Amino acid sequence: MRYSRAVMRDIWSEENKLKIWLKIELLASEALNRLGVVPEADFIQIKERAAFSVERCHELEKTLNHDVIAFTTNVSENIGGPASRWFHFGLTSSDIGDTAFAVQMVQSADILIKDVEDLLVVIGDKAKEYKFTPMIGRSHGIHAEPITFGLKMLLMYDEFKRALRRLKNARAVAAVGKLSGAVGTNAHLDAEVERFVCERLGLEVTPLATQVIQRDIHAEFQAALALVGASIERWAVEFRHLQRTEVLEAEEYFSKGQKGSSAMPHKRNPITSERLAGLSRVLRGNLVASLENVALWHERDISHSSVERIIFPDSCMLLDYMLTLLGKLTKGLLVYPENMKKNLNLSLGMWNSQTVLLALVRKGLTREKAYELVQRNAMKTWDVKHAGRDDADFKVELLKDPEVAQYLNQQELEKICNLDFHFRNVEMRFKMCGLE
Repeated sequence: MRYSRAVMRDIWSEENKLKIWLKIELLASEALNRLGVVPEADFIQIKERAAFSVERCHELEKTLNHDVIAFTTNVSENIGGPASRWFHFGLTSSDIGDTAFAVQMVQSADILIKDVEDLLVVIGDKAKEYKFTPMIGRSHGIHAEPITFGLKMLLMYDEFKRALRRLKNARAVAAVGKLSGAVGTNAHLDAEVERFVCERLGLEVTPLATQVIQRDIHAEFQAALALVGASIERWAVEFRHLQRTEVLEAEEYFSKGQKGSSAMPHKRNPITSERLAGLSRVLRGNLVASLENVALWHERDISHSSVERIIFPDSCMLLDYMLTLLGKLTKGLLVYPENMKKNLNLSLGMWNSQTVLLALVRKGLTREKAYELVQRNAMKTWDVKHAGRDDADFKVELLKDPEVAQYLNQQELEKICNLDFHFRNVEMRFKMCGLE
């Protein structure tokens, strides 16, 4: 897993934003030149001299109090002469800002998609390595029936395949631009300019916009990021539970020299999982802010702008970091098959209860009667265990029960009460998830 946060940060830098703005402006000038609006000599001068300085833009903005006008003023200073009158011709600020924003979202999505693709390789390797490593499955935190650690990791693999699909969909949704003017009517700019610019940027033209691209699009992008964050938290919580002292079936890698507690030297805490769980809340919070941006006044107000300058760089950089961190955690995860076996045995074979129940139903008992027989012997098994005896065993109690013995003998119980019975479809599930 590579660490790409610096690259993501560059996407949302002021320098990169203004570079995209300039590219959009130059493409618009080129389109206008092709349409015969901008004279050839003026277009050549624009193309050769157009440049900006972040520092100069900031200096101008202090007086102008408008970032796009500061930018166009700075570029026009560099173009100079009559040719500069064609720069930003027929455009409004959001034509530049929103279209550039779409480019930044697409660039960010490309990094996040690669992050998930890298993560899937790590998860897939773990799933295959432990494909048939038995452990107890839990519902409500209580022992249920056996699974394998490979199946648990396969579940994670399948979830992040969905995450990959969501991010690809989010990229497609976000990849729309507009150069249709102050209220989206193309009154002052031919629609061919919009088509030309968006095509060169790899964007679709939004069918209709106001002064801005509608913010449900941006909220959908944020929703995808927040949902991927929720999946990260789901597995961070899973790994935290597996690391509990009384479970200890897996734990985070603990490096040499690492410390777990300032007070208790023995501690090895799941700090990475806890960090991921906490950070996912930030992504969800940013989604709420993005949803609030959808309802703008009429053709546009500016209430969304200040919010987006924070939440989009924040969410994209954060999810990039979280996916990379989860990959590192998963790859270095310490797995303890012997503890899994030990914990599996704590159920004293009672994880076979449904298997026996269904076997008795097949023998002709009603479900209610079969349930009564199985539960009765499960409770007897617990009573033996709680009495402090070491011979508690579900199958033994079943064989001692004369009513059960009428329907199932020892050979039949041995045939169905084993791990192979539960794992006979593991390979099929791996194939269904596209991992073999």
